[in-house]
Amino acid sequence: MDQPELERVRQMFDREVHERMPGAPIQRVEVLQYGDDPEIEPGQLLARVVIDVPAGEEERKQAFEAFHDGHRGAFHELRRELDKLPVPVMLQFMADRGPSDSDVKGPVLQLRGRAGFGEAPGFTPVMARLGQEDLETLDTLIGAGIASSRAEAVRWALARLRERPAYEQLRAHTRQIQELKSQF
Repeated sequence: MDQPELERVRQMFDREVHERMPGAPIQRVEVLQYGDDPEIEPGQLLARVVIDVPAGEEERKQAFEAFHDGHRGAFHELRRELDKLPVPVMLQFMADRGPSDSDVKGPVLQLRGRAGFGEAPGFTPVMARLGQEDLETLDTLIGAGIASSRAEAVRWALARLRERPAYEQLRAHTRQIQELKSQF
């Protein structure tokens, strides 16, 4: 997405958030694209609302839950607005991590649109932590048109492994090992 279009989306999202959540403890509103955050895949955007919360873990959780309960309808209205954009946009609400809390995770709430970005019936979500080289490999498959998302690129790579004769041998040996284990 070119910079003027991205800036237009940022302004629209900021306006929508502040109109739908007046007086909410919003620290900042961001619209990020591929390259800004490893969560974002090529061709996608991440619309993030960061809220101010207290420092203690339990207080953070309670403040985030209160924010969620008080603005649940606005979350879904924002999701519908983002689904009107020509690119897939993940909507994320997160508690501020603060400068001294950079290793603190969450709370985070993500609302996916457009059928969950490739999540389809019959698939099991799997979380994997990948290094930069692995992400670049998946993104190359996307850029080459082999896959439309990182999840699809991983499925494509796994299918290529299953096609190799050594994979069937490995499966046969694994079954033999399982049979031997069951005898103990």
